Amino acid sequence: MKRRFSSSTKSRNHDAVEHYREIIVDLRVKGFKVIVNLMHFTLPFWLHNPLAARRSNLARGPLGILEDDFPVEFAKFAAYIAWKLGDIVDKWSTMNEPMVPIELGYMGPYSGFPPGVFRPDVAPKALLNTALAHCLAYRAIKRFDRWRADVDSSSSAEVGIIHNIIPPYGLGDSESAKATDHYNYFHNMLILEAVTSGWVDMGFNEKDIERPAALGGCLDWLGVNYYTRIVLRREVERFRNQPILDFEAVPGYGYACFSYGVSKIGRWCDGMGWEMFPEGLLDALRFAAKYSKEIYITENGLSDARDLHRAHYIVSHLYYVLRAIEEGVNSVRGYLYWALTDNYEWAKGFRQRFGLYEVNLITKERVPRPSVKVIKDIITANAITSNYKSLIIGAEGRV
Repeated sequence: MKRRFSSSTKSRNHDAVEHYREIIVDLRVKGFKVIVNLMHFTLPFWLHNPLAARRSNLARGPLGILEDDFPVEFAKFAAYIAWKLGDIVDKWSTMNEPMVPIELGYMGPYSGFPPGVFRPDVAPKALLNTALAHCLAYRAIKRFDRWRADVDSSSSAEVGIIHNIIPPYGLGDSESAKATDHYNYFHNMLILEAVTSGWVDMGFNEKDIERPAALGGCLDWLGVNYYTRIVLRREVERFRNQPILDFEAVPGYGYACFSYGVSKIGRWCDGMGWEMFPEGLLDALRFAAKYSKEIYITENGLSDARDLHRAHYIVSHLYYVLRAIEEGVNSVRGYLYWALTDNYEWAKGFRQRFGLYEVNLITKERVPRPSVKVIKDIITANAITSNYKSLIIGAEGRV
């Protein structure tokens, strides 16, 4: 997978950089604290040709995060952007949900995520390259962003990563308990251990531990994306050569529900088929606190075109953020709802509606949904006021 990329294929789009600079300056004028995220799944075609990769079952590429050059190329990109935008940005995220391309690109071809092949054998290499890319970019940003843009910043470059932490739950038996331990290790722990402690499990077996010199000590803050939980049972057949991957989701809970259906504990599910389970955010924040003393909830939301349950969702999840802070997870620094407006939801296109504002795809008109008032009132009061406490969904049951 070793390739040398021609420099002629990697010219910077200066107009695009200036466009983003204008956006950031405008946000700062309006009083926003800006976080720049450098990678949200997509890669340039010269670095990743997912069609060629899929058709050849990874025999041809370029292969994106599997390329030996990927960590260095990503670090060069990070250095360039830090140099160009460092005077107006202090808060940096290298990657958003780095486990998603690994899990869905090489282990879940049904998902629609590129390259869409079933090659779990390459997932450890993808994890290693991803962690190396983050740590090299971390150091590059520190070196090239030398300007403190915000008076409340602790340094000129505060560099984190955004991870979709998914708390796992079992069915109450010892086999599913083992499955949840392995899922937590694989999905939640591995990337964070790599960038903080500096080790990676290259066999996904809890034995083949490697400690590359470039890893470790590369996290100033942690972004937590949380939507719902996962409920697991033991399944040993699909990934026989990687013993920690002995789990599968149980239908009817978490991410494994029907669109606009009801989960097995009676919770409403959104347009994506994701169960409303706000208690899981408390568990996600407890886990995140083990790795960082500065945490932001960077994504939390649901697809709800008719805005039937968004108010319940927002109030309930903010309630569990408050619970986390009250019990000692005092590293939580902020909450960002996903999303301000309806967005392009990757393989789901424009069908899913996450926005506080509805977007007319023809006219581009943006119309506030009723739940906008709810989150505005909470922000204004800096509290869940008494008139919204009835919207809190409690912990009636888990499985």
